[in-house]
Amino acid sequence: MNSRVEETVVIIVGAGPSGLATAACLYQLSIPYRILEREDCIASLFNKKSYHRLHLHLAKRLCHLPHFPFPESLPTYVSRADFLKYLDDYASHFNIKPIFGNLVQFAKYNEDRKRWNVEAKRIGGKNAEEEVEGLSDFKGEVIHSTEYKSGDIYEKKKVLVVGAGNSGMEIALDLANHGAKTSIVVRSPIHIVSRWSVNLGLMLLKFIPSYLVDSLLVLLIRDGKYPIINVGTFKNIKSREIQVLPALRSIKGGGNEVVFENGKCHQFDVILFATGFKRSTHLWLQGYDCLLKKDGLPKLIFPNHWKGENGLYCVGLARRGLYGAAMDAQNIADHIFNLISK
Repeated sequence: MNSRVEETVVIIVGAGPSGLATAACLYQLSIPYRILEREDCIASLFNKKSYHRLHLHLAKRLCHLPHFPFPESLPTYVSRADFLKYLDDYASHFNIKPIFGNLVQFAKYNEDRKRWNVEAKRIGGKNAEEEVEGLSDFKGEVIHSTEYKSGDIYEKKKVLVVGAGNSGMEIALDLANHGAKTSIVVRSPIHIVSRWSVNLGLMLLKFIPSYLVDSLLVLLIRDGKYPIINVGTFKNIKSREIQVLPALRSIKGGGNEVVFENGKCHQFDVILFATGFKRSTHLWLQGYDCLLKKDGLPKLIFPNHWKGENGLYCVGLARRGLYGAAMDAQNIADHIFNLISK
């Protein structure tokens, strides 16, 4: 088996938008780095696991990565295809060349050498599906949102979307628009906000402290919850075109009937899990819990969440979208530059 040892100033784990933003900021400051990506492309979630109708939920002026605005020719809300092209252009412009097919297995700080040891092998997260009693015996189709591309094949089918985050809400809308009989599981209260209010909030971050912005917009996300941006789903819920149901309890009798926490049963042809991803950081970041909680979210709240100890940082984990990731990337690059310039 071939192996090699390299030394560099910075290791970036992951070539998604956050990793690319960090690489670009380091590049601007002439700081050497390596970026490791387990997939065979940049932004694999957008490239491989996103649905066709996907658009960025916020205005493009709040979603561009550092030092590289979106082209003026693009619409206010950028489509999936345009965003992927933008990311390709971004990587090319800043000469970002990830080492693809490398899965990080181990990272530990060496106190004696004052350096991080990182091991990767050639070959984050896993899909987070619910543990539902009897799910394996469900007679219909069970899929994860990463497999969903369009609602056109689900016309007239009874589809249950499990997960009321932004992806779940938008997928439910897409299904309803394609004629599916759509239901969505909402297990706890959620913050539904307009695009306008979120755009305003992110603009205000430039001028006033974040806690005041959160108070004004009631975005209470210290518990890791992210506001649901209304792209039209709420209108369909109010008109009852999309049915809201409580948490799942079980699949009844190995058939198509789903039992919910309120004791009621409904039949479905498809169960679609839009429940996000299991973060894998805890599997390879050894003995170092100063930065992240067990759920993979930062221990500190925005805007102080990005800096750990001994050169450990996190980018884009504060639930502030691309705007927040861009801020993190620049803060981290500046911090590293100041450290190595001493």
